[in-house]
Amino acid sequence: MGKLVVALALVFSGAILSWAAIPVPELIIYYDYEDFQNGFVIDKSGHGHDGKIVGNITQVPGKRGMGAQFERGSYLDLDGANFPADDIPEDEMSVCAWVKCQKTGDHHAIFNVRGGDGTWIVHPELRSSGQFRWLLRTKGGSTIFDIRAGTVEWDTWLHYAGVYSSIQGYAALYINGKEVAKQNTSKLKLMKDWTQGARVGYNIDNARPFTGIMDDLCIWATALTPDEIKILMENGPLPKAVSAQDKLATVWGDLKRF
Repeated sequence: MGKLVVALALVFSGAILSWAAIPVPELIIYYDYEDFQNGFVIDKSGHGHDGKIVGNITQVPGKRGMGAQFERGSYLDLDGANFPADDIPEDEMSVCAWVKCQKTGDHHAIFNVRGGDGTWIVHPELRSSGQFRWLLRTKGGSTIFDIRAGTVEWDTWLHYAGVYSSIQGYAALYINGKEVAKQNTSKLKLMKDWTQGARVGYNIDNARPFTGIMDDLCIWATALTPDEIKILMENGPLPKAVSAQDKLATVWGDLKRF
């Protein structure tokens, strides 16, 4: 369970002066949608991948604390062309989020990335057909897997978690903490190139608009276990820091009320 922990350091001088997020390599992006600043949604992973708001995205009550209401065609731009290669998953990946989508007749893209050779690398989405999709491709457009499973309940909070491991050779999709599909795969590595774009809520070609509310989007460079996904659903990926005078203790907890 250690890979879910992001340590928070407390700086003391008789009293708490500041909080400092210490990044854990496996958690590369975390949007809890609590902080919107100067047209950006702040990344809480510690890696500084703030998402630029394009269109109309507003704070509304979410699953825990505040969430983000995406108007149709709005998205977060992650500046894929300049996204650090060291932070791009290669061997393993997990994409998780709480979502509450409107039934619009569209596919709803949670997250989308396109490589420099035109490869559509990742598709975590809610399909207009009423299924969920979890797909990853490698360089050259080769599909590693394409899972379509589960049943979407529109206008209802659902927890989406897609997992892939090239090391173990499997992909799995979990909805509300329950496995709805799992398959063995080839052990292909993911493409470490996002130069044609990386977005939250809208595909790079301006298709598949996410329309509804999103909360606690987190992207990992690891394959989360079923137990970790359940913890993530209930608590989010960050711990709570507790101090007693000069002593520091970090305990698993909730940064947002469930």
